[in-house]
Amino acid sequence: MTRKRTIGRFRRSKQGGWEGEINTLSIQRAIRLVPNDNRVNDNAPAFRVMLGWQHIGDAWERLSRTEPPREYWRVRIDDPFCPLSAMLFPDAEGMTAQLVLQV
Repeated sequence: MTRKRTIGRFRRSKQGGWEGEINTLSIQRAIRLVPNDNRVNDNAPAFRVMLGWQHIGDAWERLSRTEPPREYWRVRIDDPFCPLSAMLFPDAEGMTAQLVLQV
């Protein structure tokens, strides 16, 4: 059985990405998902995950299998002590989103 836990809440940023805070037992930081302007192919990440000015991960666009399909992002954060794989799900209006960790 897969359990989902919300580990962050985000809002749209003025630059076109997302900004918010991630809260786990080991991480409590404000992070940003910045649009990747250097995408060379469709497999390149749509966003760079940033902690301040440091690049700490990436996020890729995905479509859900529901009807109608909804867009979400697979997020990978490369922390040497606690690497995270999560999904960022925007709300129906697309102005806020939840970062969900699958356990």
